Amino acid sequence: MRLSDVRAVISGGASGLGLATARHLLAQGARVALFDLDADKGRAAVAELGAGAGFHQVDVTDEAAVAAAVAAAQEAMQGLNVAVSCAGILGAGRALGRDGAMPLARFEATIRVNLIGSFNLLKAAAERMQHNAPGEDGERGVIVNTASIAGYEGQIGQAAYSASKAGVIGMTLPLAREFARIGIRVNTIAPGVFHTPMVDGMPQDVYDSLCAQVPYPSRLGKPEEFAEAVAFALTSRYLNGETLRLDGAIRLQPK
Repeated sequence: MRLSDVRAVISGGASGLGLATARHLLAQGARVALFDLDADKGRAAVAELGAGAGFHQVDVTDEAAVAAAVAAAQEAMQGLNVAVSCAGILGAGRALGRDGAMPLARFEATIRVNLIGSFNLLKAAAERMQHNAPGEDGERGVIVNTASIAGYEGQIGQAAYSASKAGVIGMTLPLAREFARIGIRVNTIAPGVFHTPMVDGMPQDVYDSLCAQVPYPSRLGKPEEFAEAVAFALTSRYLNGETLRLDGAIRLQPK
């Protein structure tokens, strides 16, 4: 797949990793539709990105809303062959905290956004991509999910987050195998510690300590580097069913 031919929906597209991905794809001649719950950020992102971008206010946990937004984006872009899931929440908290056991609603909310939200987007997109004309190797589309290295070695207080991201990792290969018959590849990127809006405002000493934990390069990942990994997943047709760690060789400690 050539990046100039990409017609992509990107959840969590109004900020962070999703917005960086949109910028990178647009620079290569693609068209993108940003899905995000924050309408103000979505409109601001589209104003910055220009004519090749559109915005749809979407709650990724709402199955019907996601399907409708995917259909609208496909019509607006006159095609759909890529879906990138970047929407996510941290959902931090101990299972047994100072105030007692974690309310199930908090655990469930994290699973719904990070795991179910990813599934809602990919299945709605795949349902439409399967009707695309086959390209080289019979390819009709590509799905890229976002997990986290916490899906492998979660820290204390990350039970909900780690479970949600491990679920994304776990469904990657089964979906790649299932969608092989319709020519849709499925891959996942598991970022390490990246400089996103979530780390803005962090005390400098905490930030420096975090950077020092990364073996090489000893810094936080840049959103642009995530976007480059997405582009690689789109253009490398033999990459399928894989979860790519993008983490500077860090392995998270218990806390």
